[in-house]
Parts: sequence; C-alpha cells; structure tokens
Amino acid sequence: MTKLQPLANHYGSDVSADVPTAPDGVVSLHGRDAAIWEQAAPLLAVRDNDAHTLYAYALAQSFLAAHPEADPAVVGPAILLHDIGWSQVPPDEVLSAISPSGGRPDLVLLHEREGRRLAEGILAGVGYDADRSARILQIIDGHDSRREALDIDDAIVKDADKTWRLSPHGLDTVMDWFGLDRDHALRLCSARVHGHLFTDEARATARALAGLESANLWPQRRALLEP
Repeated sequence: MTKLQPLANHYGSDVSADVPTAPDGVVSLHGRDAAIWEQAAPLLAVRDNDAHTLYAYALAQSFLAAHPEADPAVVGPAILLHDIGWSQVPPDEVLSAISPSGGRPDLVLLHEREGRRLAEGILAGVGYDADRSARILQIIDGHDSRREALDIDDAIVKDADKTWRLSPHGLDTVMDWFGLDRDHALRLCSARVHGHLFTDEARATARALAGLESANLWPQRRALLEP
C-alpha cells in the first residue's frame, strides 16, 4: 500500500502552505481521458490490469513531455484501452500467455484483437474523433506482438506498458503472478524491459527504477530494516 499520510512531523510545524500547487512532473488523469477510463475500468479488473493501466498512463504522460511531436489525444486513450482485451480471455489462462516458462502467443493475439473490438465501441460511444480513433485501434491491435513501433505515439504506449514492470507495483504484481521473490522478479522484468524500449526517456526511467530496486535487495539496505 502506498503511504499517503505521514506517520510523524519531526519538524514540528505545518509547511503545507509552502508546497507548490502545480510543479513540473506531476501528472493527472482528467477530462476526456477520465471519461474513457470509466468505460475501460470494468474491463481491466483482471490480474491487476486496472492498477497497471493507471501506472502505465502516468508513465506515458511523463514520456509525452519530452516528445512534442507525439499526440496526447492518441497516446492517452491507447494506453487506457490497451489491455481491455484480457477480459475476453479465460482468467485461468491469462498468465500462461506471458509465463517465463513458455507463453501463449495465440492468447496475446486474442487479447489484442478483442481489445481493438472493445475499444472501438468505447471510442464510438464517447464520440471520439474518427481519425484518432483509427490510430488508437491500430496501436492496440499489436501493442504486445508487434516488435517495431509504428510511430512515436505507438513507441510511447509500448514503452509505458513495459517500463511499468520495473516499478514497485510492477514487481509486486509479477512476484505474485509467478510466485517469485523480489530478486527473481527484478531479474525477470529487467530481462524483459531493457533492450526492448524505443525512447531515450523510457530507457533512462527503466534503468533508474531497476537501480532503485536493486538497492532494496542489498544486505546493507536490508540491515536498516532489522529491529
């Protein structure tokens, strides 16, 4: 659980009035994308895909800041809708699609095709721009199986999706997916992320996340947690 409230105030005074209201780097989910999220969320309640999608969306927003040539109106909906197709795969078969011991490419393709179909209905239902909808659907249908990025929008979606694996939530999730301790999960996710990203921003972020998680495993850090 993410810590949202302090356990103490060692300084002793209230400094909340001195905190900037809109600093660079803090992103949000609102407006057009929030409306799409409301439609997508019920279809994402599979293997923690709902939380994964929110974290991936936040990563995508961060990467967008470095790419003014990218279209946020394509990237945002595409990342929010990219995994809704897993709702059409039997729950007990979902993890077999991405298992370290093999994988089921047929299920990966199925979730992409079904994701495109479901996303088409959602985008039409909210009256989304037709040209952008077509680009969003193209990104969804191939976001995992397609090895190359179609354009910068597709690259950002792919990178945000993969980089999540090295986030604290990503590692927590992968640990429970496959019964791995944190060391094994970090090594598995690193192998599946580094060398498979398209943008410099994602590569730097992935390296930083993996470095921070490495420190969590050092005996020196573990010793600080001992009573």
